[in-house]
Amino acid sequence: MKKRVSIGLSITLLASGATSAFASEHHHHPHPKQIKNVEFQSMNAPTTIEDMIKTYTNASVKVTYKDGSVKETPLKYNQLFLSKDKIVDNKGEMIAAGTPIDVNGDPIIDRSVPDQPTPYVSDAPDSNSFITINGKSYIISHYEYESIDNAGEELGGLPASMTLTQVDRNDETGELTVNHAKKIDFANVNGLWTPCNGSTTEWGTHLGSEEYEPDARAFEEDPSSDAFKDVNSFAERYFGDASKANPYFYGWIPEISVDDNGDASVVKHYSTGRFSHEMMQVLPDNKTALFGDDGNNTMMFMYVADKEKDFSAGTLYAAKFKQKSGENGGKGDLQWIKLGHSTDDEVKSIIDKGVTFSDIFETSDEPKEGFTAVKTAASKNVEYLKVKPGMEKAAAFLESRRYGAILGATSEFNKMEGLSVNKKDKKAYMAISYQNSAMLKQPDAVQDDIQLPHLESGVTYQLNMAAGQKDQSKGKIDSRYVPASMEGLVIGEDLEQADAYGNTADPDKIANPDNLTYSEDMNTLFIGEDSDMHTNNFVWAYNVKTKKLSRILSVPVGAEATGLRAVENIENSRYLLSNYQHPGEKLGKKDITAVDKEALEKAMRDSIGIRETGGVGYVSGLPSNEGPQHKKQ
Repeated sequence: MKKRVSIGLSITLLASGATSAFASEHHHHPHPKQIKNVEFQSMNAPTTIEDMIKTYTNASVKVTYKDGSVKETPLKYNQLFLSKDKIVDNKGEMIAAGTPIDVNGDPIIDRSVPDQPTPYVSDAPDSNSFITINGKSYIISHYEYESIDNAGEELGGLPASMTLTQVDRNDETGELTVNHAKKIDFANVNGLWTPCNGSTTEWGTHLGSEEYEPDARAFEEDPSSDAFKDVNSFAERYFGDASKANPYFYGWIPEISVDDNGDASVVKHYSTGRFSHEMMQVLPDNKTALFGDDGNNTMMFMYVADKEKDFSAGTLYAAKFKQKSGENGGKGDLQWIKLGHSTDDEVKSIIDKGVTFSDIFETSDEPKEGFTAVKTAASKNVEYLKVKPGMEKAAAFLESRRYGAILGATSEFNKMEGLSVNKKDKKAYMAISYQNSAMLKQPDAVQDDIQLPHLESGVTYQLNMAAGQKDQSKGKIDSRYVPASMEGLVIGEDLEQADAYGNTADPDKIANPDNLTYSEDMNTLFIGEDSDMHTNNFVWAYNVKTKKLSRILSVPVGAEATGLRAVENIENSRYLLSNYQHPGEKLGKKDITAVDKEALEKAMRDSIGIRETGGVGYVSGLPSNEGPQHKKQ
């Protein structure tokens, strides 16, 4: 159902006359009630057309407090805005939230239908951060890409964007509404390439991402390649100048800070390495970080900064996976290989000198002495590479995956997506969306460290962190939070054939985990799906102590659940930010018999459209740490 921005967002109320669980009446509770445990009561998967096309929940949460009192509260989804809603003030003109802007701050125009030029609008809102600065609250949201242009053609090389939205909070109910929004300017870092997932730092900044970095080898060698076409298209649309096309401008971690005036500024952290950044997750020491590397034949990376809360200089590592078991999603030890130390400025200076792939590597078309065979996500082919003398730092930080593979790191992970961290238990969590491809046994592969059973619906892993770890050369790793091993935690189940709703994975288990966010005091890992195997994607709550799995949100048919972020105890409130993107995608390919498929497609088209817009919102009804509240008298 279409919803208008910031109008009457109702919030779930506690039963029988109590105000919302978000309400803040602290002065009534000099001794706040503390949560003992939380249990989510699962909702059913949608069965009707009406429910399949909307974002909704009818799950609930039962909270037991340490004083013995118990309260069960229904959850509710609140949509803040659609990506097509014109909430952004851009040079005095109101534009859609998902509109990308060029180097001059002007909307980038879709001219695919010559007589109907209109700004592009992304249908793919992704990562959110909720940040409070100088008493005001802001949500930073990614717009990952636009799926199709006005002529109905698939798009490539379109500059991406982020939006900074100031939100007002109702002190009585906790309800959030849009105050105003503006686009974040990436001109000082050559624009923004495909921002996927992200994270929020403890010091109040947002760590974004640039996914599916363009292949610098293909860009240089093959004008017919996607890399060449997309990077040139990006440069033309962003700079208005194809001569500024450079693949090494993209594939980094941008950090966004908001000042006391509500203005955002951006840096890209070049020393954290260049690969397909799904996201960067900072660990509890505020200097160690892990990364998702999305795609096929990807790699697990770790970065240890020289100083806390400062990712402008540090050491980059890549993991060697040493398999111990293939059961229950698989498990193995992790050996970390040091790629090198650098600073953002050092790496940027290499890029600014115009370095190319062929400046860094010698290549061979066949096995040759002195060359290493690697297969990484950068190329679909086996490559025979040799680092040129003196180019080790450029290789380590501009071609991190290729260089890591040369040094022996495992480049066989597949669809490495979201990350989150459990500080208390020294665990991190990592989503592998599809356990297939290079993660299977491949006897003829140039490397076969990972040999796990095929599981199309994927696995969420637990990473066990430890101090005192050493790298492959016996050098000390300066971190107390080094993942030393990993094991399957939450496992999907493939179906032999599709059910009546078109699901090819068990709808009562997670399929293709992607976004992760962890709530410390609720012992709950929230998991969002990016699945073609579930006709409707879900958000789940998984209690890491009781192992109970509960479905708590359903997004529109064909949409992906994105932007998942647990925001806890903001002025005694708690929010679960949750978006959805590209609703209706691939609906036509689904084998659905339980409902009238044509009627479903029409209903989807008549509501928010198919691949026209995405939504940004949040789940309410979650418990604050204050316990049940009472209305003001």
